[in-house]
Amino acid sequence: MSTRTRLWMIAGLAVLALIAVGALLQGVNNLYWQLSWYLPSWIVQPLFALVFAGFVLLLVQLAWPWLRTITGKARPGAAASLPPPGNRREAAAQNLAAIDQTLDRVRDAVEREALRQERQRMQAELERGDLVIVLFGTGSAGKTSLIRALLQELVGKVGAAMGSTSETQRYRLRLRSLQRAVVLVDTPGILEAGAAGLERERLARDQASKADLLLLVVDGDLRAAELEVFEALAGLGKRLMLVLNKCDLRGEQEEARLLQLLRQRSRDHIAAEDVIPASAAPQSVPMPGGRPLQPAAEVDALLRRIAAVLHADGEELIADNLLLQCRRLSEASRSLLTRQRRSDCEVIVDRYMWIGAGVLAVTPLPGLDLLGAAAVNAQMVVEIARIYGISMSRQSAQDLALSVGRTMAGLGLVKGGVSLLSAALSLNVPALVVSRAIQAVSAAWLTRVAGLSFITYFERDQDWGDGGVQEVVQQQYDLSRRDGAMSRFLKAAFSRVVQPLQVKQRSLPPRPGSD
Repeated sequence: MSTRTRLWMIAGLAVLALIAVGALLQGVNNLYWQLSWYLPSWIVQPLFALVFAGFVLLLVQLAWPWLRTITGKARPGAAASLPPPGNRREAAAQNLAAIDQTLDRVRDAVEREALRQERQRMQAELERGDLVIVLFGTGSAGKTSLIRALLQELVGKVGAAMGSTSETQRYRLRLRSLQRAVVLVDTPGILEAGAAGLERERLARDQASKADLLLLVVDGDLRAAELEVFEALAGLGKRLMLVLNKCDLRGEQEEARLLQLLRQRSRDHIAAEDVIPASAAPQSVPMPGGRPLQPAAEVDALLRRIAAVLHADGEELIADNLLLQCRRLSEASRSLLTRQRRSDCEVIVDRYMWIGAGVLAVTPLPGLDLLGAAAVNAQMVVEIARIYGISMSRQSAQDLALSVGRTMAGLGLVKGGVSLLSAALSLNVPALVVSRAIQAVSAAWLTRVAGLSFITYFERDQDWGDGGVQEVVQQQYDLSRRDGAMSRFLKAAFSRVVQPLQVKQRSLPPRPGSD
């Protein structure tokens, strides 16, 4: 309803209300004088007031909902009847519930169990009370020393050879006036050589994906490989800090220069105050004639920044992390279901490929246009749609199949496919068999192209995409003619079509006059 129309309706309602009020006042006045003839005034006046108040309340009750509707405002009870917007934890719980529905449809026992275990872990994460901080960095950056300094107690192996931390280790930390405990996770070093180094890096990245807050520890400028890791971590959607460790090895000017350089390199991803200097394990200072002096660790700036972030945004960090993990798990479960559906659909396409080929091998049909019609099958469409939970009528399936068939013919794919397969078969098939074989095998191959196009259509929620049906069909045609796909198809075609035709040809009696 437009604003002008609404104003006209309000004005009309006001006029009607004035007329009604005038008539009401006239009627009440007449009633008052009639009652005054028979009753004393001390009875008439209270009775009159009650009657008048009742009329006013009735008028308001009748007019108010209409007025609220006209002005575009909801009734007071309307907002209360709608469920309030959920928070991130509720959204995460809804994602987990959706995962349960997906798990019920996954047939592969191993993959289903892996998803179920991850779903149980996420359920426990929803109920946990700790903030998780994961430290990331090369084996020599000093992650474990930094954790030791933060905890103010010896943990892990400090100063060991690079790559000695082969498993993640977790430590609890209490921050003043923060209700939640903090868990520091020491991960294996990154950018290490060999298969073992790659496995440790994979483990570290897996832990990073589950963190509420990430700390990337470096001991100098970001090298190319470290910059790549930093950008990958920033792309996880987590809060990220960059810690410049071992500042005791540099002078103040060098430290300031490095901090400025790191803030410049990371400015597109994190705030300048999240690039923090630290000296987790300062080198001892020799003292003449006495024991070396061991300076205290300098991690106060880092600790203050962590505390400030967790105090201000800790609850949001947890909620964002939980929702992000739940969404990723939900996407993984949907991806698994999509692969299962595609596999089921490819079985259907494979079946109709060779059914059509067998029919044409026994009863060849004239004309290449009929091959285009044979390449699409309404029943195949119905069965593929059913895999995706869609009930499609026979007529709708036939219309969809014909549209793909016409597209294939219009793009020249029918003749192109026949020519392509004729060249491949003519080299290896006897002349007496080749004509029937070409027609049957071509029908099977075109059915495959059409079937894969239908699968793509249903995978996209019954949408061909921006390029339309032509782009999808052409893409599946090009994929099917690749060397690997074509060789696998021809191998199956020889066993299913060509060899049976050769056997049948040898079993036929010789034609009269052939010898």
